[in-house]
Amino acid sequence: MLIFGFGVKESLLATLTFICETCGHSGLHRLIKRVRRLSLFFIPVFSFGARYADVCGVCGRTIEVDRDQAEAAALQAGSGLR
Repeated sequence: MLIFGFGVKESLLATLTFICETCGHSGLHRLIKRVRRLSLFFIPVFSFGARYADVCGVCGRTIEVDRDQAEAAALQAGSGLR
């Protein structure tokens, strides 16, 4: 019997400060990377399907961004893309 499953790993790429388009407040926004992982016997085997998102710290709205935008924002914040 094989035990396998899918999971999502989130990692913080950068923390940015700008005005949210939804709530209009100036606050912290988290730029996160979400990667789906396949695990076998609770050990991650491989990762696939990387997605990037901007999450407002005030209202919680989440907008998906493309890789190029995420790289540019992470470099501008000085953290680099991991």
